[in-house]
Amino acid sequence: MIPSPAASPARPGLPHADELDRIARRHGIALHRPSPDGREVALSDQSKRKLLAAIGIDLDATTAQNDARPSDRTTTSEPCFVPEMLSRERVWGLSLQLYELRSGRNWGIGDFEDLRSVIDLVATLKGDFIGLNPLHAPFLADPDRCSPYQPSNRLFLNPLYIAVDRLEAFETAPEESAVAASLRETDLVDYRAVATLKLKALRKAWHRWSEGNTTDGRPRQDLAAFVAEAGIPLYRHALFETLSADMVARGFGAGWQDWPEEFRTPQSSSVTEFAQTHASEIEFHQWLQWIAHRQLSDIRQHADANGLRIGLYLDLAVGEAIDGSATWSGQDIYLDDATIGSPPDPFAPDGQDWHLAGFKPRAIAAGDDPPFRRMVEAAMRYAGAIRIDHVAALRRLFLVPLDGGPADGGYVDYPQAALLKILAESSHRYRCLVIGEDLGLLPEGLQADLEAARILSYRILSYEHDEAGFRPAGAYPALALACISTHDHQTLAGWWRGADIAMRADHGIVSPELTKKHEADRDLERRDLANLLSEDGTLPPATARDADLGELTVLAHQFLARTASMVAAVRLADLTDEKRPTNVPGTQETYPNWRPKLSVSLEELASLPLVGRIAELMREERGPTAAGDPDRRDRAILADIAALRRQVASLIADATRVSWEQRAAA
Repeated sequence: MIPSPAASPARPGLPHADELDRIARRHGIALHRPSPDGREVALSDQSKRKLLAAIGIDLDATTAQNDARPSDRTTTSEPCFVPEMLSRERVWGLSLQLYELRSGRNWGIGDFEDLRSVIDLVATLKGDFIGLNPLHAPFLADPDRCSPYQPSNRLFLNPLYIAVDRLEAFETAPEESAVAASLRETDLVDYRAVATLKLKALRKAWHRWSEGNTTDGRPRQDLAAFVAEAGIPLYRHALFETLSADMVARGFGAGWQDWPEEFRTPQSSSVTEFAQTHASEIEFHQWLQWIAHRQLSDIRQHADANGLRIGLYLDLAVGEAIDGSATWSGQDIYLDDATIGSPPDPFAPDGQDWHLAGFKPRAIAAGDDPPFRRMVEAAMRYAGAIRIDHVAALRRLFLVPLDGGPADGGYVDYPQAALLKILAESSHRYRCLVIGEDLGLLPEGLQADLEAARILSYRILSYEHDEAGFRPAGAYPALALACISTHDHQTLAGWWRGADIAMRADHGIVSPELTKKHEADRDLERRDLANLLSEDGTLPPATARDADLGELTVLAHQFLARTASMVAAVRLADLTDEKRPTNVPGTQETYPNWRPKLSVSLEELASLPLVGRIAELMREERGPTAAGDPDRRDRAILADIAALRRQVASLIADATRVSWEQRAAA
C-alpha cells in the first residue's frame, strides 16, 4: 500500500485526520484507490475534504449533520422483470447507432422513420429487438457536442431524431430538400448543419400547427396533457434550450456555467423575466419533446405489431454534462465540484475524467419521486429492455474533484439496495428487461448482487478470455446479453486486423512499448479464437482479404448464437464490415467520435450476404423454432467439447515448445 502524503495540520474548525477519516467512511468515501501497478493509494486529507464537499457534506456543520448518511440497509425486494419466454428460449436482435443510418429519405442523420424501417427488417429476419445508443436530449444550441453518453438531460429525447418529413404540419421546400440531399451524401454526420436544417423546418411546422393550419389528427389536448404530466422538469428543459440558444447568439457558451451569473439558476429574477418575454420559444421546445415522444411511442407500437417480443432496447448514460439542462434545472440533487471518472489503471495510467455530473448519494433515491426512478422510467416507457452503462454506479462511483485530476479522486458509495428496489419496481411496471454493463473494475460481490436482482450481465466476446483461452459457449451465464463488439470497439474484422491497437498507437493513447505488448497479446488471442471457432484451429491471417474475414464474422456469430446467454446482440457494423469505428475512447480532439455513418444504406441492408447468413444462424439456434429442436443443445455441447480439445492441444504444444527451448538453452 502506498502511504498517504503527509497530512497537513487541520485549519481551525476543521476535523483532525482521524476524525476526518471517520467522517469520510461514514459518508461512504473509500480511504484508498487503486493504482496502475495493482497497489492501493491512500487518499490525501485534501481529497477527502473535496469529496465530502462534492457530495454535500459541510465539515463546518454539526456532528449530527455530518453523521446523516443515506440508509442502505439490505432489503428484500422482488427481482427485476424478466419475460417468461426467456425461461424456455433464447432470443437475438440487432444493435446499432441510430444516427449512423443512411437512407434515401433522411436529412443526413438516422431518424425515427429509419428506425421503423429497421424494425421491418428485423421482423423479417425473425429477431426480437433493436438495441440503440442513448436517445437523451443533447445541446441543440451546440450540436457538435454530440456524444450520446454526455447528454444535456436524460429525462428527455433528442429532437434531431424526429422524422420531419413525416409530420402532417410539414411542407416541402425545394431549398430544404437540396440541403437534405447533400447531407445524406456525407460520410460523417454534420451535426451543426443537420440541426440548422431540421430546427428551421420544425419551427415552420410548429407555427403551422399552432396556428391551426393543419389537419393533424392529434388534438391539442394531447400536447397539453403531455406538458402537464411532464411538469416542471419539461418546462425548465425547454427554458434551458431557449436560454442556451440566446446565450450562444450573444457570444456565450451553450452550457450554463459559461452564462452571466444572473442566469445560472432557474429561480433567478433575470431568468423569470427572460421566460416571460420568450414564452413562445419555450412552447416550441415543449412541442419538440411532444413530437419526439409521439414518434418514438409509435415506433414502439410498430415493433409490438410486427412481433418483436422485446422491441426497443435503449442505453442509459451513466451521467450528464456538468453544464447542461439537467444540472441547471436540479442543482440541489447533483454533485458539487466533482465529476464521474475512473482511477488510474494499466490502460490509462493517469486515470480518466469523463466530465459527467452524477446525482448526490443522498439525493439519488430520496423522496416520493426519486431522481433515479425518473431517469430510468424516462427510457423504460419506450423500451422492452434497457442497458445501464457502468452498472457499478449502483454501488459506487469514482469521483474526480473539478480542480484536480483522477489521481486526486476516490470511490464514493451509493445506496445500492434502494436503487435495486427502484429498478425492480420500475421494470415490473413497464415490463422491461434490465441489462447492466458490468465490465472493467467491479466491486467485490457486485455481479452476484446483480444476478440475484435478475439484472443481465453484459458479455463481449473479446473480454471472455484468460490464460486458458476463450470461454466456451456453454460457459456463458444464462442471465446475460452476449455480443461480439460494441460502440467502443472495432468490428470483429477490425479487431482481427489489430486496427484497434494501431489506432491507439496512432493517437498517442498508449506508449510504443505497450503497443508492442498489445500486438504480442493479440497474436495469442487470434490463435485462441481460431481454436474456439475453427474445426482445424486455423483462421485467416491478420492481413486477410475482406471476403475471408467475412467468413470469420460468420463463425463468430455462429458461436455467439450457441452461447448459453438468453440474449444475443448482433452489431449492424459487423454485418456491414465498417472500417471506421464509432468511438475511440481517449480521442476527443483527434477522431470524429459519434459521427461515422454506415457505409451502406438501409435500402441495401436486406441484400447483404452477411445479414442473411447470420440471421439464419441465429434462427437455427435461438427463438421459438430453436427452442423446440432437441438436437440444438447437443450440437452446442459437441462444439464446446471440440473447442476445449483444440485449446488443450494448443496448451500442450506450447508447453512442449517451452520444454525443448529450455533443454536447448541448457
